[in-house]
Amino acid sequence: MPLIGITSCRKLEDYKQSILHVGGEVRIVDASMTVDDALAGIDGLMLTGGDDVAPERYGEPAHAAVVEAEPGRDEFEFGLVKAARDRHLPLFAICRGIQVLNVACGGTLVQDIPSQVPGAVPHALKIPPNEPYTLAHEVWLEKGSLLSNLMGERLAGGDSCEVNSRHHQAVKDVARGFTVSATAPDGIIEAIEDAAA
Repeated sequence: MPLIGITSCRKLEDYKQSILHVGGEVRIVDASMTVDDALAGIDGLMLTGGDDVAPERYGEPAHAAVVEAEPGRDEFEFGLVKAARDRHLPLFAICRGIQVLNVACGGTLVQDIPSQVPGAVPHALKIPPNEPYTLAHEVWLEKGSLLSNLMGERLAGGDSCEVNSRHHQAVKDVARGFTVSATAPDGIIEAIEDAAA
């Protein structure tokens, strides 16, 4: 069974269950560990959701809507990204995770979609706890992308699917070496992938 490191966050259970459901084992990694200890023996890394990445990490002043990350989490996760990429570990980044990945590799973020992207579809839905998988909007997958190929038959011959959405930030300038693999109808980048993957 592959051992997957998952970054600790407030809503950890869904992430854990997704790995366990497909036969993986889980190791929770957090800022109390060294990067080397966190990555020792794992077969892949999942970067999870959470609060915002500090804007100074990508050279911008903070927008009023920015919610700071937990102390030490940015530093730890940026170290994880660098070390995981140096070791060629598979890396799957969700929500805050894609933002960490992009910024750690040199990209930037839209700090607040509602105030900075005119006409944006709702990305930060207030979803009742008993309906966690409420679908929010459509995303279009780039033909030929790894994500599109992995989604395969789930797309039923099309190039789009419905997704849930709980983020107010998004990738703005894509880090060098990455390509866009999915966008929302408003042009917001929803997925990126390593161009060499």
